[in-house]
Amino acid sequence: MFSLINKTAVVTGGTGVLGSAFCKGLAEAGARVVILGRRKELAEQKARELTDQGYTAMGVAADVLDMAQLQAANNEILSKYSTIDILVNGAGGNMPGATIMPDKTIFDINLSDLDAVLKLNLQGTIYPTQVFGKVMANQKSGSIINISSMTAAQAQTRVMGYSVAKTAIDGYTRWMSMEMALKFGEGIRVNAIAPGYFLTEQNLRLLTHEDGSLTQRGKLIIQNTPFKRFGKPEELVGTLIWLASDASAFVSGVVVPVDGGFIAWNGI
Repeated sequence: MFSLINKTAVVTGGTGVLGSAFCKGLAEAGARVVILGRRKELAEQKARELTDQGYTAMGVAADVLDMAQLQAANNEILSKYSTIDILVNGAGGNMPGATIMPDKTIFDINLSDLDAVLKLNLQGTIYPTQVFGKVMANQKSGSIINISSMTAAQAQTRVMGYSVAKTAIDGYTRWMSMEMALKFGEGIRVNAIAPGYFLTEQNLRLLTHEDGSLTQRGKLIIQNTPFKRFGKPEELVGTLIWLASDASAFVSGVVVPVDGGFIAWNGI
């Protein structure tokens, strides 16, 4: 039920901390994994790390905001594997200029950086879905898994642009789940995972000091997480495999938090 043997999985942002965990988990479940990233050499290196362990993987270069590059990647993938069965929209991130620090207000935000954050997270999910999702529509089968955030469920200071973009991802997930099922059948499902707080390249310096100790923001997050720790990337894999596999055949349009209880607790 949870097997992904003979399935092809495309992971955007597959070279990052969480993306790498996604790729390894999918490979371990039997999928042929396509690691898609802007840097070809890094994507190919990550693929080699999997193939050296006996898994099937390939690295493909494409910018998730460039439709021509995505279509070229699509053609390359289909020429080798014939199908695309799973799409994990893992690409995303934030920018310093779109973050409102304690000594600033919303009126100090860098609008260019804000636009870039909105585009990377929202269009960076929509564009790959337009390309790889069309393959699924033609096949009448597939699973699309978007990446949401704790900031979509609760308003949090500083990260306005990122929060707004991830809130849009939740809405897009629900809308696409309806659209794909009604137009192309129940074989195509669209869901999302909302990771809790994990230490990634994006937030490492926001949550910890160089010596590894917690910043004030990091302390607040741990204080308001019942598990009293950050998540480990591999702890997202179980939910990912469930959503990618036939184990969740009647599940679509949901956003699943994997957060150590963060959303459930109001701090009291």
